[in-house]
Parts: sequence; C-alpha cells; structure tokens
Amino acid sequence: MFDDQHFQKLVEADNLTGEVVATNSFIVEVKGLEGVRLGAEVLFEDGQRGLVREAYGDRVILFNIDSEHVEPGTLAVVENDVLSVPVGKGLIGRVVSPIGKPLDGKGAIHSTQTSGIFNAAPGIMARSPLNEQLASGVAAVDMFFPIVLGQRIAILGDSKSGKSTFLSQLSANQAGTGRVVIYVLIGKRKVDIEHLLSGLRDSGAMDHTIVVLADIFESLTQSYLAPYAACSMAENLWYAGQDTVIIYDDLSSHAEAYRQLSLLQEVDPGRDSYPGDMFYAHSSLLERAGKLKDNGKTLTALPVIVTPNDDITAYLSTSIMSITDGQIIFDLGLFRQGIRPAVNVGLSVSRVGGQAQNVRQKHLTGNLFQALAKYHQAEEFSHFGSSLSKESSTDLALGKQLYQALQQPPEERHSLIQQEVLLETVLLGGGTTSIDINGLKESIKKIGALKDDKDFDHLEEQLLKKHSDKPKPSPADTPTEKPAGTQNPSGETPDGDKDKTNAPS
Repeated sequence: MFDDQHFQKLVEADNLTGEVVATNSFIVEVKGLEGVRLGAEVLFEDGQRGLVREAYGDRVILFNIDSEHVEPGTLAVVENDVLSVPVGKGLIGRVVSPIGKPLDGKGAIHSTQTSGIFNAAPGIMARSPLNEQLASGVAAVDMFFPIVLGQRIAILGDSKSGKSTFLSQLSANQAGTGRVVIYVLIGKRKVDIEHLLSGLRDSGAMDHTIVVLADIFESLTQSYLAPYAACSMAENLWYAGQDTVIIYDDLSSHAEAYRQLSLLQEVDPGRDSYPGDMFYAHSSLLERAGKLKDNGKTLTALPVIVTPNDDITAYLSTSIMSITDGQIIFDLGLFRQGIRPAVNVGLSVSRVGGQAQNVRQKHLTGNLFQALAKYHQAEEFSHFGSSLSKESSTDLALGKQLYQALQQPPEERHSLIQQEVLLETVLLGGGTTSIDINGLKESIKKIGALKDDKDFDHLEEQLLKKHSDKPKPSPADTPTEKPAGTQNPSGETPDGDKDKTNAPS
C-alpha cells in the first residue's frame, strides 16, 4: 500500500518536483524536474514510479514502470538519482518482479542492499581469461560445444524446440557447485511460467535460483527493465565472491517490449522497426558478464532468442550472435524427428569452449564430429536403396549408436566424466558391435573420479565387453538390402553391422 507520508517527505526535502502534462500509454511527459538526471527514479503522488528517459529543458519524458494509467495533473517528485533494485543473498530461492517485489507469496524480501540497474561492464584490465567449464549435464552440449564459466553464449531456436528444457537441466545441474542461477522470464505465458517453476522446485534447483518474472502484458517497462535488474542482482553476488549464471529467457520478448516503448515515444524506427540503439541495448547488457581478476569469480550469460521457422538470419539472431562468444542452436526439424536435445551440430559453435578442455576431451570432440559427419554422409547414400559398402554400413551403425547415447530426457543428467566414458565407449566399439546403450548409461551412473588416461581406457574396455553383443554378419555376406531404420536417426542399431573395427581417429 502506498505511503502518502513518504511522498510528502520527499517534497519537503526539496527534491525536484513536477506535474504530469501528457500521457501516451507507458510514456509520461512531466513539466518541471529541471536538472533531473537521466535514469533517475520518479515517484508519482498516486504511488506509481517512473524512469527518466529524456529531458528537454523544463519537460521530461518518463517510462511509467507500474502501469499505463496515470492522470494528467498528477504531481511527481524525484525519489532516487538512479533506479535501484534490492540485491543480496536474501533473493536466492525467491520469485520477484524486476523492481524486486515478491511474487511467490513468501512474504517481504529482507535485503538492506540496493543497486542501480544500468551498471557499466568491468574494464578489460579487471578481467581474467576464461578456463573452467560450466557443466550443463547434457552430453550433446558439454562434449560438442562446452560452455565456459564467464562466457556469453546464445541459445537460439524456434518455439517448442527444447530450449527451456535444456536451460532447466543446466540450472538443476548447478546444485552442489555453490553457483547461483538467475533466471529471467520475459513475456512468457502463465502455463509456461508455472511449468518452469514447478520443474525448478521438483529438481531442487530453486534452492540456488533467483527467478525474475516480467509479464509483457502488464507492464512493457518492467519487461524492458527485467534483464538489467536481474543482471544487477547477479553482479552483486559476483563481486561478493560467488559464481553466478544468468539466463535471459528471452531477449526476443525484451526487444519487442523495447520496440513498442520506442514507437510510443515516437522514436524513428530502424531495421524491423526496432529502435536504432537496439544493438547497444543488448551489447551493454551482455558485456557485463566475464571473469574478475581480483576474486577469480565468474558471471556467465545465456541469452535466449526465438528463431521462427529456424531462421537464424533475422535481425535479432545475427545481432546477438555477433555479441556473444558462440551459439547453441536448437533445430525444430531435429526435434520432430525425435532427437532430444535437438542441437544442430553443424550450425552451433562455442568460440572459447576449447579453453576449458584437456587434451583427451579435445580429441574426443574431434572424433565425435568426424563420426557424425561420416554418419550423415552414409545416411544420404542409404536413401538410394542400393547396397552400402562395409565402411558406410559401419559409419551408419556408429552414428546411430552415438545419437542414441546423446538422447537425454529432461530428468537425465550426467557428469563430464560420465559423458566422456559413455561416448568414448561407443566410439571404441567402432560401429561393428551392437551395444546396449541403455545398460551402458546405467553403468556409468556409478562412475566416480578417474585419475588418468589408463583408468579411462581400462574402464571403457570393461564396459564395452559387458554391454556389447557378438558382431553381426557383414552386409556383404547377406542379401543386399538397405539397413533397417536408416530413415530415423534416433540411435537404434541397424540390422547390418560389419566385423572390422574402424573407429574415427
């Protein structure tokens, strides 16, 4: 409930005052407030708040933070020189609005610290090189496109292609690491919000997560402010000595909110009707991530962009990809084929991922790319319905086994060592034997720490012997027929395998 006395005290303290003279939805024009600072927080006498956006002499343009309804003639007073939000460990485990109001029914937020939301990024001399991997628990990402602590890596894909599922897995996988996840939800449907929150609670991820929720249908201004406010919450923990991971889900909705506010403000539209400073709005946000030299802690940023019809050449997609250090692209076509997670191996990339991998992991990644490239080539030949060579049949069988090993339902997560053993064991089979992938996954759950390469090699040989069958007849010794299941790269073992090992080098 609004405190009239607080407004009166601000006026009596000789803070700058003014009067609302015009409104246009969330855009408010105030006469007075001469000398006010851009970005200042203004309090209206009806309890609503505004953000100073532009100043022209004795007329000031504000974004109404709370609603689009403020009456002309309403008095206004400057409350703070900068718009601030509550920060600190008291927010962990809570669901809050972009301005720090609790939305989870658990009572007030007990935090004595506040921070401005438009903070500058650390300078280059304050940063340190990135060298430690952020494990998501998803093999298709960790082994192919490693995310490094402090990295900015974009998550792109069409709606319902598995982006949110992957991010939920990543959030849950941070349990026990001491890292805090800040999850920003912008413009989501209520059913999607409830599904995500219930998933975070069920997995235990909510215990180390701050959820910042902005409803684009209630306040465009809060949807615009949400990622900046959430980043300030993350920065406070980061500077205090804690690794943090922030997920912006999604910046497409954020850009739409900013575009609507800019059009209401009569700003000249640019490409796709976005304002001319759209690139700056996102770059200034994402550049706040990194690794600090003084305490060695990291802030990792994962911006999400929706790509309708899998078109990654649109304005927002190309803009975000040019800002970040890589992108993981989820393909709706692969998703519909039953490949989960539907990561597009050909278009995704992690530009700094190799910095966090050892020699063995880099060798494995190279072998995986090579094996899948051969698989896709063999699959193209199989469509002609003619007989395949022994080498192509082996490549086809190995690729199917790898895809089956990479399949992960939302509740399934593996450590980096478990992922490495799983995939190296499949590669060790070379596509010449039938491997019980499900049994292999059960076995690797018991794996602990492994000291050196000899431990890896010995364990993988044992696992392959335990979960593989005898070699099947070679296609050359049986009637020539296209291997079964070649139209569905879901990981099933084809009928025709060969007896000659040809593991990728």
